[in-house]
Amino acid sequence: MQENKTLSRAEKLDRIFGTPVCAVLLAIFCNVLWGSAFPFIKLGYRLFAIDSSSTASIFCFAGVRFMLGSFLVLLGSVLLQSRLPKFPRGKVAAECCALGLWQTTTQYAFYYIAVAMLTGAFGGILNSTQSFLGVIFAHFIYGNADRMTPAKTLGCVIGFAGVETGFAFESFYQRQLVWGLCGLGCMLLATLIFTLSGPWNKSVTKKADSFAVCFINLFVGGLALFVLGTVLGGSLHVQSALAVVVMLYLAFICGAGYVLWALLMKNNPVSRIAIFGFVNPVVNVLLSAVLNGEPLFRWQYLAALVFVCVGIWLVNKAPAKKEGK
Repeated sequence: MQENKTLSRAEKLDRIFGTPVCAVLLAIFCNVLWGSAFPFIKLGYRLFAIDSSSTASIFCFAGVRFMLGSFLVLLGSVLLQSRLPKFPRGKVAAECCALGLWQTTTQYAFYYIAVAMLTGAFGGILNSTQSFLGVIFAHFIYGNADRMTPAKTLGCVIGFAGVETGFAFESFYQRQLVWGLCGLGCMLLATLIFTLSGPWNKSVTKKADSFAVCFINLFVGGLALFVLGTVLGGSLHVQSALAVVVMLYLAFICGAGYVLWALLMKNNPVSRIAIFGFVNPVVNVLLSAVLNGEPLFRWQYLAALVFVCVGIWLVNKAPAKKEGK
């Protein structure tokens, strides 16, 4: 009886996340959270006295964040499902661990290095290329089921033009072309891994409890980052209480973001929620100016931001239904 009751709660949760209005609001909320991540990570580096060249300490910082986020996933399961998630076993459990090492450890190793090398504004703009790479890969992976359209092609062209505009100013602003190129390469690799992880993540959540998948992904991936950073000689030094608050907020971002997005992806067509990805770079640029004193009203950044947002909207806009079809 208790099992049936639990299942009915899970089904009710799926219905809530599948409701268009709720899905839209939650998709915007997720992108606001993710948009705030880049500037808060840069703020965290300062509060934990992490030098931009200390890759080992950067990995320790990332590892702690994701492990804390994984326990928030368990808390979310208790609050939303009134129970701890049912953890998978055997091959499915191994697949969840492999996904964590790929999507969390590998992706965020490159991502956190890029954060140290780039300004928050440009990093957020550059990270938005996942929207464009996603539709390009989908065309070749899924063929006619998700083919390129004139609107998607135009969106990709406009979006990458925005990235190019932002990079030109980034190099000028930092006056370190090689440093900027390294950051660009790391962020593109992180974005590529994120894009390729999407279909795999969605496939795994169909085989196991979404909360369990998120927990294993974050905990295993975060633990691997922390161990790697510690072996390389990294460490963390808390400079103030604010440092702890920032770390907890970053943990909340990844914990809440992973859970909410997994449930949204499970219960909605991609076009309904992905189109709100333009919120991410907007929040990123604004908070980078507020928290880290980066330039906001520079036409190069504003132009890049507009191009990227328009591109994201175009590539994710659902095609109009033909009458009589």
